Amino acid sequence: MMDEGFKFSFEHSVPGPGDDERFMRLALAEAERAAEAGETPVGAVAVREGRVIGRGHNRTEALHDATAHAEIVALGAAGESLQDWRLAETTLYVTMEPCAMCAGAILLARVFRLVYGARDVRAGACGSRLDLLQANVLGHDILVTDGCLEDDCRHLLQEFYRRLRGPTGS
Repeated sequence: MMDEGFKFSFEHSVPGPGDDERFMRLALAEAERAAEAGETPVGAVAVREGRVIGRGHNRTEALHDATAHAEIVALGAAGESLQDWRLAETTLYVTMEPCAMCAGAILLARVFRLVYGARDVRAGACGSRLDLLQANVLGHDILVTDGCLEDDCRHLLQEFYRRLRGPTGS
């Protein structure tokens, strides 16, 4: 049973590959901000009707908060922008595959579509390590597109960790 205030249009259009790349580049810019701040370089943007309604990058170190992942920050900003936590007609662009915590938040926010860049074989919860979105335990179908600007997203992460480890690679 749906909430009275919950509206969803089945005529929601899915952006094309050009749009996906354009918005993923904005998420990459957020990831670069994270890297500049010494955070793991993951960025996210929430988009509705072709307009960015929320953005974020990892802030776990700065805020001393394990939940301050890029996705959580972007979802919070989107909810604030819309004055509604329900993001049913929203696409979330993330540079790295969301973890279990973030996948849960995406489900709870009722995001319409997730687009991510690099897979996370260690902790990814949207197809790599496990797949919470396709398990559909909350009954919210989410369209998932992976591999958008994957090389760029992966390169940013690899460069960050290469610099972090230093010249010896330890």
